[in-house]
Amino acid sequence: MARKQFSNEFKAKVALETLKGEKTIAQLSSEYGVHYNNSWASSSF
Repeated sequence: MARKQFSNEFKAKVALETLKGEKTIAQLSSEYGVHYNNSWASSSF
């Protein structure tokens, strides 16, 4: 199974959502279809 590739725009969108602090990591992970343990996502959350 190939790994998902996320665009820089997508990463920025998710990062901005996390900075707002309105949703939990679990909520954001589910909403954006990413696992919170993704290396780039982990540093954002």
